[in-house]
Amino acid sequence: MRLRICLIASSRFPVAEPFMGGLEAHTHSLAAALKRRGHEVLVFAGPGSDPALEATTLPVAPFSSSEAARSDVGGRPEQWMAEHHAYLDLMLALARGDHGHVDVVHNNSLHHLPIAMSRTLSAPLLTTLHTPPIAWLESAAEFAASNAHYVAVSDHLARSWEHVVTAETIPNGIDTAAWRPGPGGPRAVWSGRLVAEKAPHEAIDAARLAGVPLDLVGPAHDPAYFAREVEPRLGAGVRYLGHLAGDPLRRLVGEAGVAVVTPAWDEPFGLVAAEALASGTPVAAYARGALPEIVTPGCGRLAVGGDTASLAVAIREAMTLDRGAARRRAVEHFDVEVMVDRYEETYRWLSGVRDAA
Repeated sequence: MRLRICLIASSRFPVAEPFMGGLEAHTHSLAAALKRRGHEVLVFAGPGSDPALEATTLPVAPFSSSEAARSDVGGRPEQWMAEHHAYLDLMLALARGDHGHVDVVHNNSLHHLPIAMSRTLSAPLLTTLHTPPIAWLESAAEFAASNAHYVAVSDHLARSWEHVVTAETIPNGIDTAAWRPGPGGPRAVWSGRLVAEKAPHEAIDAARLAGVPLDLVGPAHDPAYFAREVEPRLGAGVRYLGHLAGDPLRRLVGEAGVAVVTPAWDEPFGLVAAEALASGTPVAAYARGALPEIVTPGCGRLAVGGDTASLAVAIREAMTLDRGAARRRAVEHFDVEVMVDRYEETYRWLSGVRDAA
């Protein structure tokens, strides 16, 4: 059955490589796969999104705050109001039917309005939870339509939300046809946003303890953190290669002997770990959040969170593991087609509930 699906993403960041984060990567993979399967997909996302998705830029009404409002440096009124207007405009347009009939509205944003205004929609709303509980999303859930449904990207995340909503788990998927097995090599790789919550400086310390050279890749979004914790540690086998995307990134991960993952918080999923496994690269990671759901003894090693000595041991051991087993783990459990199968099933169930009502 061909469905017409509305996908709502972030208004702030484009759904395009290099992805700002897992939310954008997830939306891109899901939209592309649904289109390949013949569904009609309406994508609403930030400016600069991949033209292949034919995304509609979320409308942002211009707003200029008063001098008094701007004095609150923590409020960032222009940014807050821009996002508010974008989602308000979209939800009102969907409620009026401006975008035609849709079978399901799938919300991947972190904004409260799609959930809070779900009662205005004729179509059921599905929200994928990508982060631990956020106050404004918790509040919005109180106003959600009775047929609003929730998905979490890991069992760990579903448990963290269970005091608010019941969510089924559908793990994020990656394109294992693009993330192909690589030959491996003597170096380790760390990929992601170079920010304190990802703790790349701890990956450097652990790799040095393990005696393994390390490549870091990703956007340095926090210049102060980078200058304080990362830059002084570069050299002597540790390189920062910038923000790579597409084939250069996939080639680098496939040529690594191990991928190091060092969240300083409970990671909701851990897309970089799944990408590494698809490349045949075993993973050494902190056992935080959902990472124990991704990294099993056959494809990686887990270390005590924040313990670089424990992580150094995990790095050395992971480099000895079978690359074929790592690849199989990704294909069987985290391939995008496996994810889309689950979402299609959920879309059809939601559409059936709506039709029966």
